[in-house]
Amino acid sequence: MPGSHAITQPRPLTCASSRAARELGLKRGEFDLAVHLGRIRTVPDEGGGGGRRVPRAEIDRLLARADSLRESVRVVGTAEGAALMKIPASRFTRFAKLGLTTPVKWYPNRYRAVVWLYLAEELRRFAADEKNARLLTGRTPEDLRDRLNAGADQRARNWRGRHCGFLLRQADGPWERAGAVAGFLDPEEIDEVLTDLHERAYVRSLRSAPPAHGAPGSSAAQLAEELMTADDPDEIGWFRSELAREVAQARTLRPAPRAAAPAHNPAAPTQDPAAPAEHLAAPPRPPAPPRPAHGLRAWLRRRSPRLAH
Repeated sequence: MPGSHAITQPRPLTCASSRAARELGLKRGEFDLAVHLGRIRTVPDEGGGGGRRVPRAEIDRLLARADSLRESVRVVGTAEGAALMKIPASRFTRFAKLGLTTPVKWYPNRYRAVVWLYLAEELRRFAADEKNARLLTGRTPEDLRDRLNAGADQRARNWRGRHCGFLLRQADGPWERAGAVAGFLDPEEIDEVLTDLHERAYVRSLRSAPPAHGAPGSSAAQLAEELMTADDPDEIGWFRSELAREVAQARTLRPAPRAAAPAHNPAAPTQDPAAPAEHLAAPPRPPAPPRPAHGLRAWLRRRSPRLAH
């Protein structure tokens, strides 16, 4: 009608990750990796739904270079990575085991072996660096050969370090940072570091979970838990030290919340407050099956044979 004005809805300031991925022309895995690497900025969901959202301004900023963004998160496996660097696949695997190249992702194949994936752009930079020319074409230096002969394999450890950096960047507060670090430790290690029961319970409730690979309880999920858990003694020591440091810093800003005391039930039978706790509870359940061991004790008993690709 003449003189009427159309009512337009205000443009949302943020959008869901799935919407942002579509607008940028990224597959969901590519989008998630771009977020992990800090290439796409996200913010907490203020609507109370949890998770993260992407500012509209961030999408507008990236639209002009969506092609380069997509190329920056391209990942390759061993064969393609070796071809990109123009070296044999066996030499590429040696580089990865020595920690000269760092995995950015992984997935389990049908044999439950780990397939490591690497950023193509990082491999190109490595191959183009003149300092690495002798590694690409010459004989592997003796000290590096000695490390390989001793069983060196830094792939899982380097991935954990990279993944920990992502979780710390995404953490919304000091206690969440502590929970991110705790996700790389066996629960027994956490209990040894945190002696305050309230802090221990709170940090364990915030403990970061491994990347999803398969249904809970599946062999793929168990493998993800194994890879997420530090297993070298010095690595365990580093995560323990970082956990203690993060908790000490968090404690200065705000204490861990105390669990609420159970409400009094006048109908409940009176118990002797001095009675042992096991007499105040229901009959015990049958013991749960033992969980796979992790951490230093597990490392001393076995070294996983599955990290093969």
